[in-house]
Amino acid sequence: MTKTIALEVGEFGITVNAICPGYSNTPLVQSQIGSQARTRGISKEEVVEKVMLEPAAIKRLIDPEEIANMAVFLATDQAKSITGASMVIDAGWTAR
Repeated sequence: MTKTIALEVGEFGITVNAICPGYSNTPLVQSQIGSQARTRGISKEEVVEKVMLEPAAIKRLIDPEEIANMAVFLATDQAKSITGASMVIDAGWTAR
């Protein structure tokens, strides 16, 4: 979708990108931890360690500020030639 829209609006100086975050330390993810623990019959700590972080290269939940910083960067002139891209912020989760 970002590629198609980027091609359609690029001539007007508009950039279109997607930010694709991994598990981040937000209320939504915190509630998912509890739900997953109940569903899987394991502790919340095990959900974080084994389900959320085991596949990641960096073993921590992502700080929402990191995602916000990417959005701010993409809105600056420094990123004026970045368009049609998917910016993955997942601590290396999809690197496997």
